[in-house]
Amino acid sequence: MNASRKTAEFSRRTTLTGGALVGIGLAEGLLGAAPAAAAGSPAAASAATAAATAADAAAAGGNSRYARGLAVLRETSGERGTAVVESLKDIAPDLGRFVVEFAYGDIYPRAGLDLRERELVTLGALTAQGDTAPQLNFHIDAALHVGVKPAEVIEALIHLVPFMGFPRALNAIGVARTVFADRGVAFRPPVMNDARDRYKRGVDKLVEIDGRHGLEVVESLKDIAPDLGRFIVEFTFGDVYHRPWLSPRRRQLVTVGALTAFGDTAPQLRVHIGAALNVGLSPAQVVETLIHVVPYAGFPRVLNALTVAREVFEKRKASVS
Repeated sequence: MNASRKTAEFSRRTTLTGGALVGIGLAEGLLGAAPAAAAGSPAAASAATAAATAADAAAAGGNSRYARGLAVLRETSGERGTAVVESLKDIAPDLGRFVVEFAYGDIYPRAGLDLRERELVTLGALTAQGDTAPQLNFHIDAALHVGVKPAEVIEALIHLVPFMGFPRALNAIGVARTVFADRGVAFRPPVMNDARDRYKRGVDKLVEIDGRHGLEVVESLKDIAPDLGRFIVEFTFGDVYHRPWLSPRRRQLVTVGALTAFGDTAPQLRVHIGAALNVGLSPAQVVETLIHVVPYAGFPRVLNALTVAREVFEKRKASVS
């Protein structure tokens, strides 16, 4: 192999493996394949998945975790994910195996959350951390692949502004724009149009999501930063939470995933784990949301979040089983 070919191959592998933990972003042109969700009928897709699963099982050589992981990886991302695993073979083959066995073989198939919910949690966790454009590209594409609507993807990113700030949300929206363009998604963004008083609708939504405890948080700010309390009501709940394009349940999945991945957010997690229970998530589903974040943010932050969840459950006398 001459020097120019070596350079080209190194560049390709570097692009494929950039940020290489679970869901590396890939340019579709590098893979030379159309987006998986855009091609073929449901029946053809089902047949292709079944055939690929059989091939995965054979290739795994009896490793059931690896075979299961490859099947789920294909289900969520088509050929993009398997191309990433292949791209690691020359430098960190065990890392590729861990991605398949642990993230997709152990975590993703667990009961409690469906694939659409898991991808929304993932978008929350990745956006919260920032500097994850390649992984966001991969998982926005995967979210669309498993049936999350384009409007829900955008809404999940808008939802994170009060928690993670405008820069991270704007960066994530930029990635979504690229994914939509690559997939040929014709997206007509909805625009909020509600003439009601922002503070009034914010209070109503705050009580609906957080109960009266949310108002206590706002009241506690009156002696030091009353305008901050007003902004929480008007912007977070009157403007953002009030938007109808993402269900309350899914908003809390995104929120809990983001706060867990961001770290150092125990007081806010306490409120939003409680809110997750308020909008219909079970304690087991909350725990599952936290476990799902492990491949994206690591064990320490998830263990800290589980400590908070335990406190909330004990206070509410709620059982995970």
